[in-house]
Amino acid sequence: MLLAAMLVGGCGTIPSARTYIGASVYYLEHPRMVGPDGPLTAKQAQRVIDRLEASQKVPTDILKRDLEFQQALTDTPLVLGNSVTLLENGGSTYREMLKAIRGARDSINLETYIFSDGAIGNEFADALIERQQHGVQVNLIYDSFGSLNTPSSFFDRMRRSGIAILQYRPIDPLAGNIPWMPTHRDHRKMLVVDGRIAFTGGINISEVYASGLHTSEERAPLQYWRDTDVEVTGPAVAEFQHLFIDEWRHQKGPPLRPRNYFPKIGWQGTDIVQVVGSVPERFSVIYVTLISAIVYSETNVYITDAYFAPDDQILHALERAARRGVDVRLLLPGQTDEPLILSAQRSHYDGLLKAGVKIYEWRGRMLHAKTATIDHVWSTVGSSNLDWWSLARNNEVDAIILSHSFGQQMDLMFRNDMESARQITLEQWQHRGLIERLHECVARVLQPIL
Repeated sequence: MLLAAMLVGGCGTIPSARTYIGASVYYLEHPRMVGPDGPLTAKQAQRVIDRLEASQKVPTDILKRDLEFQQALTDTPLVLGNSVTLLENGGSTYREMLKAIRGARDSINLETYIFSDGAIGNEFADALIERQQHGVQVNLIYDSFGSLNTPSSFFDRMRRSGIAILQYRPIDPLAGNIPWMPTHRDHRKMLVVDGRIAFTGGINISEVYASGLHTSEERAPLQYWRDTDVEVTGPAVAEFQHLFIDEWRHQKGPPLRPRNYFPKIGWQGTDIVQVVGSVPERFSVIYVTLISAIVYSETNVYITDAYFAPDDQILHALERAARRGVDVRLLLPGQTDEPLILSAQRSHYDGLLKAGVKIYEWRGRMLHAKTATIDHVWSTVGSSNLDWWSLARNNEVDAIILSHSFGQQMDLMFRNDMESARQITLEQWQHRGLIERLHECVARVLQPIL
């Protein structure tokens, strides 16, 4: 019954990126930049862009044109003065998240799609309860569908300690405070501690990453889920905090207890961060921004995606970039927890390979990361995938990082991941079997509901 309701109510819309990218009016806005001491003037912002461009070995048009375009689409600022740390896989991400939680002194805001009740979930729950009992206010949003297999007793234990918990759009239509929409899910993964440290990326609180938390990840690098997150310190943390609080209020959660959710934060580093959130009822800035970045790429486009079932707009952008000489590479799963998505993903290989796009499939258990790096300076890490469900039906959050040094780290991570992947060649692909081709045709038709 739930699946039927989701299919019937699953109609979402993907914005027409061409309409916006092709209109000159969207390139007249000066990028709005904010530092620890407040907004920058247009001249100050231009000097920041000039410095970024000067750090490039190959000139790129992405900074000027794409930043102007982004600013016309959203009032979300580009925030200066941050330090962004790249976190690979469950072990490093969980350790840093738990370290931040255990060091909290004022507030903890956690938003996640899946919160399991296994060893990992209980370790997080224990850490959150301990902080709540010591006067730190903990607020939690979890998605009711993503955490469907987690018993209510698990969350009740946290509630009894005083933790404020919001179940996002309960599956039970009588349990929520807002209109029931079974297909609108909260897919964000976000932790904000004391308003000073933020984490985001693809990782859920789940046992699929358990092998990396207390054991050496190097022993069996392909046996656990491969994911990527970032830890952000600096003024951009306030943008994550705004997203959490806005969603809490939109879902009519109980009044948040007063805390210093927005402390004054000085310069922590040189990374520029834009925090972009999306919800189905509003314009998907994340999606159009990525297409814009690909359209204006000049050197490289490296994308890692867990559920690759894109529409024609992003396919055309990737193919055109490759044809004009940009090094376009896709790192995609070789096996997945969603078999239809894998067939839909592969249904696009022929056109991409013919255009010159290089495709690699991860040889491990599951590739769950959602990242991109373009022209070695524009990077994004977040929760959004390139499938219809993510683009049209989920709440998502991505961090866009403008930094040459961070871009180099992203490039290095991508190259390292390619060593654990197999490259798909056009000649090899054109010799695949008939049954595989039939699976791809069916999945291609079903792609808008995947």
